[in-house]
Amino acid sequence: MRDITTESPPSGAVSRCAVVGHGPAAEAAVPLAATLLGAVPVRLELWDGTSVGPDDESCTIRLRSPDALRRVLWSPGELGIARAFVAGDVDVDGDLYEAIRALRPAAANLRSGWRALPRTAAAARRLGAVGRPPAPPPEEARPRGRRHSTARDAEVVGHHYDVGNDFYRLVLGPSMTYSCARFADPAMSLNDAQASKHDLVCRKLGLHERPGMRLLDVGCGWGSMAIHAARHYSADVVGVTISREQHDAARRRVEEADLADRVEIRLQDYRDLRGERFDAISSIGMSEHVGKPRIAEYFSTLSALLAPSGRLLNHAISSVGGSKIGSRTFMGRYVFPDGELLDVGDTVNAMQAAGCEVRDVESLREHYALTLRQWVANLEEHWDEAVDLVGPRRARVWRLYMAASAVGFDDGGLNVHQVLGVVADADGASGMPRTRDGWATA
Repeated sequence: MRDITTESPPSGAVSRCAVVGHGPAAEAAVPLAATLLGAVPVRLELWDGTSVGPDDESCTIRLRSPDALRRVLWSPGELGIARAFVAGDVDVDGDLYEAIRALRPAAANLRSGWRALPRTAAAARRLGAVGRPPAPPPEEARPRGRRHSTARDAEVVGHHYDVGNDFYRLVLGPSMTYSCARFADPAMSLNDAQASKHDLVCRKLGLHERPGMRLLDVGCGWGSMAIHAARHYSADVVGVTISREQHDAARRRVEEADLADRVEIRLQDYRDLRGERFDAISSIGMSEHVGKPRIAEYFSTLSALLAPSGRLLNHAISSVGGSKIGSRTFMGRYVFPDGELLDVGDTVNAMQAAGCEVRDVESLREHYALTLRQWVANLEEHWDEAVDLVGPRRARVWRLYMAASAVGFDDGGLNVHQVLGVVADADGASGMPRTRDGWATA
């Protein structure tokens, strides 16, 4: 055993980076750690027991097999690192959020920088890790057909949502709500915070002003918003989804809530909605699946269904300038194939172009970070059961995706906005309250 230090570390490395180990791994560990970790205080441990990093690390990133490096060399950047994590070639002990912060710049450097990759390749050669990588984990999605066609949309929605309702129940908790909660009180339970979010949406849509309003919930998930609106505001609700498992579970939940006379759940694409009238429409976590090329059609379809003075609320994840989830990313291959995040300004413009006068925009960014951390905690608490339900690789996909998303909402790389619009009547009357006091809720 020996202690190796670098007097002049590679660019971005921790000065005098201590390595404990022996053999070729010890000599290769310093440049490898410099490439993968930069100056972030976490420990890197290789499969032979060699480790590099501070003694007071908040987490340890373990490379359990040479396959981890092979995957990164053949798919430099985020996708290679993600494949290694999903396959179990890389593990994290300790603070997963800190590990993600450490690896994000490394993924960017490997993907776009010529300086980082040669150091990794050289380390891999010294470690005997050069060679073709194993096949990608089978959980990767590779959808076919025209992007955002009805058939392809059904395929990618099924990839994400039809993994088993029991698994979602473990992660989401009893609310079965798969969108940002609203922690009006930081001490709120996740279940109460989801009810608070649903209540805010209902009041923004004016459901409290007149019992019996007709609500369309697009992308209704497991029916939680529909059930809340019917139970608390006597709304008559139509919920639509293209996930068969969600549809079947939502119908059962409606029956169990004794609300079948007020809530109809349909297995239906939004593009097939026509010839009906609604007083209000909620779209919660749906438009991310629509894509920018079709967002004008989406809002035009929905606004045409609204009665005069009808309101539309769009609740969606956003990013500055917008971002298309690429096919060479972790999110694009494993989580949300074909997903796209719009700039909130593009959402506002598209809604107004479709005839909806935008009256309110609200960010819930910090609330989504809290929501995701609670989902991760639920998954980790019930890890063995989750693995029994969906297998270790898919469980690892979810742990990584939710933790990485929490980091994105923490640092502002991601946001989530509620945009409220109204279709005024022929005389320009909107029926909107003069102030936000009309939808204030605890």
